[in-house]
Amino acid sequence: MDRKLNLNRAETFSFVNPWIRYFLFFFSFLFWVFSLLIVAIGVYAKAQKATDTFSFSLTLVFLTQLAIAILGFFYSDQARDALGKFVKKAIVHYRDDLDLQNLMDYIQKEFKCCGWNNYTDWSWNLYFNCTHDNPSSERCGVPYSCCTPVPGEAVINTMCGFGVQTQKFMEANKSIYPVGCADRAVMWIESHLLLVGALALGLALPQIAGIVLSQILISQIQDEITSVL
Repeated sequence: MDRKLNLNRAETFSFVNPWIRYFLFFFSFLFWVFSLLIVAIGVYAKAQKATDTFSFSLTLVFLTQLAIAILGFFYSDQARDALGKFVKKAIVHYRDDLDLQNLMDYIQKEFKCCGWNNYTDWSWNLYFNCTHDNPSSERCGVPYSCCTPVPGEAVINTMCGFGVQTQKFMEANKSIYPVGCADRAVMWIESHLLLVGALALGLALPQIAGIVLSQILISQIQDEITSVL
């Protein structure tokens, strides 16, 4: 008899708040759409890898992850070391991988930097290596993305970085950005710390909301089960 009363009461009253389910569904759908968008960008970028469209797609993904990555880089030595290893890999394979080439060019142009520690890091690359036995025409040079723009220049001088690794810092500073991207990233974060923190928080909040709503829904379902038994 008591069980029958409990069942009747369950038909008119529920511990599960329907709005919790709606919000949880909304956040799950949002994550699904975002994930699908990232996959679509990746597939499209792969298909269009040989064109400039790849640079645009790479920028979208890169900017989305940039805030969290550089915030971790700023506060963690391990994150900084990991990012340094990635940049070194990008420098080493600069001429071999279009993806890494576009990424390094983007980073150096945006942060006005060259290499990871400084411009001589480009000796890590087979073509820009500054050893005497290197037969490459780009020996001791750096990519044009390291070069400072010349006012009024209609055509980009892609040879502006040739031979600069043989120059002292102050001399190289006349034609390229000699400062490494590691120091530039720190300077950028220090001047945009509020923006970086807000962006990182904005990316984290939907995930936190989804976790909290899931736990609330689980608790309400457990209460519902308990009330029936």
